[in-house]
Formats: sequence, C-alpha cells, structure tokens
Amino acid sequence: MRLRFAVLASLFTALVALAVPGVSTAAPRHNHGLTINATPHRILAGESVLIYGQLNDPPVGGQTIVLYHHIPGIPGYTRVQSTTTLPNGFYEFTRAENVVMTNRSWFAREEGGRHVHSRTIYERVEALVSLSASQTSQFTRMPIVFTGHVTPNHAFEPVFLQVLTGATDEWHTVKAGLLGPGSNYAIAYRFRFPGVYAVRVVFRGDFRNVRGESDPVAATIQQAQIADFTINSSSPIIAHGQTVMISGVLYQPLSKTPEPSTPVTLFARLPGGLFVPVGDTNTASDGSYSFTQMPTNNAIYQVRTTLAPHRHSAVLYQGVRDAVTLTASAGSVKVGQTVTFNGTVLPDKAGDVVYLQRLGKDGDWHTVELGIVKGNSSFAFSWTFGNTGTEVFRARMPGDPLNVGGVSSPVIITVTPAPSPVVLPPAS
Repeated sequence: MRLRFAVLASLFTALVALAVPGVSTAAPRHNHGLTINATPHRILAGESVLIYGQLNDPPVGGQTIVLYHHIPGIPGYTRVQSTTTLPNGFYEFTRAENVVMTNRSWFAREEGGRHVHSRTIYERVEALVSLSASQTSQFTRMPIVFTGHVTPNHAFEPVFLQVLTGATDEWHTVKAGLLGPGSNYAIAYRFRFPGVYAVRVVFRGDFRNVRGESDPVAATIQQAQIADFTINSSSPIIAHGQTVMISGVLYQPLSKTPEPSTPVTLFARLPGGLFVPVGDTNTASDGSYSFTQMPTNNAIYQVRTTLAPHRHSAVLYQGVRDAVTLTASAGSVKVGQTVTFNGTVLPDKAGDVVYLQRLGKDGDWHTVELGIVKGNSSFAFSWTFGNTGTEVFRARMPGDPLNVGGVSSPVIITVTPAPSPVVLPPAS
C-alpha cells in the first residue's frame, strides 16, 4: 500500500572512487548545493519513477548532473545516467517501466571538480503478488488450492494465506507456504466452518522489496448436502441488486425416489439474525422446487417441509457483493497534477475500509491506498502522477460479515508531459 514514509537521513560516508569507472563505495554527504527528490516514493515493482531536483550553486544552467544508484545486495553505488540542467538549474531523470524492480537508493552529483552533490533518497518497491483459487465454492473440510506468483523472484521465501476477520482490514494468517524456484506458490487449505470468506496472500518483504499483498478472492464454503433433500444456488455469490434461484430436490426419506406435491418453505437468516420464512411452494412431479430471492446482504437459506413429518435441507450460504462505483475528477492530466477519485458503495458501509487499487505491470490489481467509507456511504482518494503514461485504477471493498467485497469498474487516467520544469513538491 502506498504509504508516506519520511525520508531517511544520510547513512553513508564520503564518496570514494574505485578503480572501476562509474562505481562509488558510498553516497556522499549532503552539501545543499544540489537538491533531489523522487515521485512516487513507493511504487509497485516495475513502475516508472521520476527523479528531479535543482542545482543551486552558480553557474546553474547547462551543467551535467549524474545519477547514481545502489541496489540491495550489490556493494557500492553505480552511475546510472546523466542529464544537463535547464537555465534555472532544474534537472530530471525518468527510470522507465520494468526497470525498478527492487528497493533503490539514489543520489545525484554535478560532474566536474566542484564536488556538488545531493542527499541520498530511498525508493521503496512493493513486490507484486498474484492469487487465484482452484475453485470459489467448496464444502467444509474439502481443499481449495490457492496459487500465484511473486514478482520479482523471491524463490524459497515464505508467503502467508490470510482470511479477513472483520470490516476494519483485520486479516488473520491461517497457513504459510514457500515460494518455489520460479517464485510460484501453491497453498491448499480446508475451511472447517461454512461461510463466505475473503482470502489473500501476503509476501512480508525482505531487504530487496517491501511487503506486497494480492488482490483478495472470495470463497463460499457450504455444508455437505443431505442426500434426500438437496439445496443449491444458481450463483453462490451475486452482485447487489441481482436475483438468485434457490433450488433442489426432495426425495422420499433415505432414497432417490422423488417426493412430488409436497409443500416446502424457504427460510432465510441474515447475519446476526434468526431463521424466518420467506417463501412457500410445492415440489414438482420430479420432487424439485425453486425460489427466487434478491438478498441485499449475505444470507443463509434452508428449505423445510411445511407439514409434518418435518424434514429439512442442509443450510446454504449465499454471498452478496457490494456495489462499488468510482469516478475521477479528470481523465487526462499532466505530470505533477493530482486527480481526485470519488466513489460510493451499496448497501451502506459507513466506517468500513475501502481500497484504492492500481493495475500492476503483472496484469493484477494491487492496493495502493486505504480509506474509510463516510457516513453517506461515499469515499474519496487523491493521487499525484509523477510520470507519463496510462494508469488504471479501481476501488475495492474487501468485504465484511454483511457482504462479500466488491469492485468498481476500472478508471483510466492518461498522463501527459508537463511544461518544463515539472511542477512537483519542492525537492530537498
């Protein structure tokens, strides 16, 4: 998630040149003659980064500025690229997409004998974690296999399967797995209790990358069927406002002989409530029955014979997704400008956590901001763009006991170059 980290103080001693050209053993001390900043300060692996600043020691125009970087695990600082300052001393570097895959340290210096150099800045790079489930509907104590990949390669490091336990972004680790040689994982898990679960996988980070989390998936876990009184859903998870068909077959006790023309009643229970009757019908000649429902919250259904002798089906868990919208204040902006995203969620989710997600270079969605739904069930995010290109965002409700999480339609933002110099927060 995109967090606002304070810039760390310089930790390294003076610059010492090595025999190999373009390599330094450490970053220099800051002498205030050259500023430097980077945007964003935290990125998803593979995203581009804009590094910019200003030369303050005259002459400031037409001077050569060299960028150096340090990659975790590799000693020293290496020369990356150079540029020439504008007449007012401004300079900028763009680290292109699919280049910055791990954490970085950067500093800049003026080429020549004046020993003008910047402070050291730190870029935190979030690992990309993908997730898919072998199936999204299963019975209790039967396995679901969760598979995915971590980018960049973190072979033989652990990942953690987590389940959402509330509406306030509280996740509980239920099982750990290990990345294979190709940085892939497979975690099989058996849910003991029926219900609708939001599941994600987390890579907790290391010296190369900061913590990364997958986009959650929803799993509906059902009780085993009663053989002579079945119950099924036409769709285990529906969108808010949609209808679902609850159907099954009533057989004569302990047989597979249909029981026709028998009155049956559908009972429903909302989270925290009791079972109440919501529909009646008679079984058809083949023993089948069906009910059409439009729940607004997750519900538990059970069908019972209306008259004695009383029999009942297993309970059926029905998930209902939140309906989420998202709009942007502008569809096209220039580098350095800020876009405001506004959204709503139904049913009302005041006080719940909502995610702003960005489409990563791996083709998966990744959470970059957390927000709270307001009292009118609306929410807002803002995002400042540091590089040109096309960015895709969406909002996600991770889910709560009342509803399965939902996502908005994608919002596409086109970012075009800004007039030079780029207008960004002051570099220091």
